[in-house]
Parts: sequence; structure tokens; C-alpha cells
Amino acid sequence: MTAALRFDPIRLPSECEQLRKEVRAFLAEEIAAGTFDPHKPNREDTDVPEFSRKVGARGWLGMTWPKKYGGHERSFLERYVVTEEMRVANAPTRRFFVADRQSGPVLLKYAPEHIKMEILPRICRGEICFAIGMSEPNSGSDLFAAKTRATKTDGGYLINGTKIWTSSAHIADYMIAIFRTSPPTKENRRHGLTQFLVKMKQPGIQVNPIAQITGQYEFNEVVFTDHFIPDDHVLGEIDGAWKQATSELAYERSGPERFLETYYVLTELVRAVGNNPDTRSAEGIGRLVAQVHTMRRMSVSVAGMLQAGKEPVVEASIVKDIGTIWEQQLPHRVRELAAFVEETATNRETLEKQLDFAIKTAPKLTIQGGTTEVLRGIIARGLGLR
Repeated sequence: MTAALRFDPIRLPSECEQLRKEVRAFLAEEIAAGTFDPHKPNREDTDVPEFSRKVGARGWLGMTWPKKYGGHERSFLERYVVTEEMRVANAPTRRFFVADRQSGPVLLKYAPEHIKMEILPRICRGEICFAIGMSEPNSGSDLFAAKTRATKTDGGYLINGTKIWTSSAHIADYMIAIFRTSPPTKENRRHGLTQFLVKMKQPGIQVNPIAQITGQYEFNEVVFTDHFIPDDHVLGEIDGAWKQATSELAYERSGPERFLETYYVLTELVRAVGNNPDTRSAEGIGRLVAQVHTMRRMSVSVAGMLQAGKEPVVEASIVKDIGTIWEQQLPHRVRELAAFVEETATNRETLEKQLDFAIKTAPKLTIQGGTTEVLRGIIARGLGLR
């Protein structure tokens, strides 16, 4: 059955613009105080617990969640503005971002009440970090090929197997992971997967960092050996997690973080060419700005659909597919345009350092959140082409 592909023409309301001013003022204060340097994407201060707590104190975590759980019952569009400003400023969001973006909504929907009351307010205060356990060795982005086993035992499950490419697992307090509780069936290979809340830094869990070419450690291999998870940490339907994970990925794939991860090289190029760019630079920058504006309109549209209670899985996949390819190619295009920037440009050295880092980090961008091939399969299915 063909899904209707739709990007609603959403415009940000006036309260979003006021919020944007507040977020910019806060970030300017933090930059002035030396909390982070927006011109250094390769810095080592990507995990800044105090910054996370400050963001939580401002009410900018759990913005759309019920006040009962520490949330603020604001709109997805307001949350969009906060995310956009954080990304443009290159702020250190690692500790809270996954919990706020997707783990919290999963807990809101599927966790027992006592788990919600215990964990969600702590996310809203910026106190805890979450990781996502989906990918496994030898299965790539094929979620339904997961083999890490959850075996029923008294009072819970024993977990054995390995997750990989697990961002921030080395600093995470919790992980939301998918494990196999039953074999797949001939009729449905997606059957047999269950979603669990995993408390990290417990017996039976070993986290092995995976070095990136940039020299940073963001990805990890997580090995489970007879790790015990209690029954009340099962999230949702036993053997039916594929439905939940598909819905969850709409949150992961549609935000401005999916096209702004290397955006800093574009703003640095604009600084380098100055107020009177030559025709070549002006034309090149104009094209890039038009492209990012288009992706932004699409992303805002998905945020509006989430606000309306819809699950725009196909539209989110399109945003992620187009956005990550764009941000992956952006450093190379900026390097071409920067070839004729005057050597005397005051920020030439900064631009070169940024480009060096961005080009090295770019290969991972089309992998995280689902590979391009997987995304295009989802899009094709949604359009009735497969």
C-alpha cells in the first residue's frame, strides 16, 4: 500500500522566535564564560555535565513532555528551535541529546509508571545520559538481523551478545536496546525482537571504545555476558519491538542535527570571504544556503507533524537521507570554495582546522541513524515502489 508523502507547510510561530532569542543569549553567555568554543568541533569537551544541567534548569529538556514527569508541555516546534540553535552554536549536547530526542519519548510510551517517575525527571534536569543499542556486528543497519539474545529467567532476562557503533555508551547511564527474545518466523522476519531498558555500569556489561579517524572516541562496542535485566525493564510488547523501533526512528532521523553537523565550515567560510565576496564565492555560498534552507523547511514540517501526533516515518527518512549526504559533502564543497580565499583572512587557520576535522568525521554521517541504503528502502516502500 502506498503511503501519502506529505510535507506540511509549517511556519514557526512567534513564541518560537522569542525562545530563539533566549537560547542565543544563553549560548553567548556560555561561550563568553569559556564553557565551549563554537569554532572547535574537534574539542575534547563534548561531554560537559554542568552544561547539561544548565540546559535542564532553563526548561529546555523534556520540553514536550507532561509536567507530571518534569516536562514542560511545550511544542515540538519550540523544541526544534532549541535544537537548531544548539547545533548552529556547536554546543556540547552529547550528554543529554539522545535522552531528550528519543529515549524519553520511548519511556513515556512504553515504560511502567514507576520507571517514568524515576528516570524522566532526571532527564529533564540534564542529569543522565542515554545510548541506543540497535546495530550489531555483521548485521550493519539491518535491525531485524539482531542476534543478541534475551533469555527468560526468574524475575527477568539474561542478555548475551554484542551491540556496536553505540554512541556515548562509555558515558551513558542507561541504554534502550533491542534484543532477540524469540526466533523470527518465515512469515515475519521482524518477529521476535523486544525492547529493554538497560542500566549501564552493571555486572555483565563491558564497553569497548572504538577510535575514529579524528582521534575521538564516540562509538563503542558493548558486550553483554549473562547481564540480568528485571521484568519491569521490558518496554512494550514482547517480540513486537520492530513496531516501536520504526516509530522511534522518526524522532532520530528528522531533526536539524541531521544536516547541521558540519554546518560550522559554511559559517566559517562566510567569515573568511567577508562582506564583498567574488562572484564565484557568492554563487557557491548562495547555492549552499538555498539547499540548507530547503532541508530546514522539510525538517520543520516533520516537527510540526510530530506535534500533530503523526508518525512521519517516510518523511523523516527523506530528511535524514538528503541531510546527511549534504552535510557529508559540505566540507569538500567548502574546501573548493576556500581555495581562493585570501591567505591574509584572519580566520584562515581556523577554517583549515575545521575542514580537516569535518572531512575526517564526514564518513560516519550517513551511517548513524540508518545507512543511506536502508533509508532508501524505507522510502521506496513508503512510495509503493517495493
